[in-house]
Amino acid sequence: MRPIRKAVFPVAGMGTRFLPATKAMPKEMLPVVDKPLIQYAVEEAVKAGITELIFVTGRNKRAIEDHFDSAPELEADLESKNKIELLNTVRGILPANVNCIYIRQSAPLGLGHAVLTAAPIVGNEPFAVLLADDLIDADEPVLKQLIDAAIKYDGSVLGVQDVPREETKKYGICDAQRVDDRAARVTHMVEKPEPADAPSTLAVVGRYILEPEIFDHLRKTQRGAGNEIQLTDGIEALLRERAVYAYRYEGQRYDCGNKTGMFEATVALGRKYHGLEP
Repeated sequence: MRPIRKAVFPVAGMGTRFLPATKAMPKEMLPVVDKPLIQYAVEEAVKAGITELIFVTGRNKRAIEDHFDSAPELEADLESKNKIELLNTVRGILPANVNCIYIRQSAPLGLGHAVLTAAPIVGNEPFAVLLADDLIDADEPVLKQLIDAAIKYDGSVLGVQDVPREETKKYGICDAQRVDDRAARVTHMVEKPEPADAPSTLAVVGRYILEPEIFDHLRKTQRGAGNEIQLTDGIEALLRERAVYAYRYEGQRYDCGNKTGMFEATVALGRKYHGLEP
């Protein structure tokens, strides 16, 4: 497994579950305490050693670009008012050695299509995919856990957790053969199966380490569940040629793709890191 330097962030979704808040603002910019949702995912990637951040965007996503860009006027104002702590916070959003690249997804054709859109930038090297909706609080960044597993097992790695069987229809579900306490080799995957049809309750959450061969399979993938090009279908094809592992990460996941998860994350992180009480 070659070094993993690039991470793809699919952020082109409309965020309709959070209307009217997302009518003019990207869902990924909704705050969890004092940082936008996307920043948590970016910080996780940077702590894991990622140096190139590839954002697959859509219309009305300019705020994401602005957030990770410099803000000379704001910085000058904070400096003139001697607000040094805030100035350092603004300047420290991204380390100097980290680059942001933005590319448009041409149509809302699903996660697999979004990842495929990043192929010209990723090139022929392994890469990470992070879904900002899944905010995962962990002592060791979950992406670092997955990168270490990818190096150890020399294959693609999917972050997974067990879910109640009645919730399998919300996730890509793995059938896998156990390798050790946390890793299992995936033998089959299916996107959002009904509980009665699910091969297991091992669900893929929004963290992936993928080898570049995934792009060839995504180019051949037909539209599946939801009439979209599913990343799960591409991985199902990939695992017939290359090893793919499911990894039970250590950390607490909050599903910020819905209001309940966003509220839970705000309360939990507010208490843990800011001493706040609702």
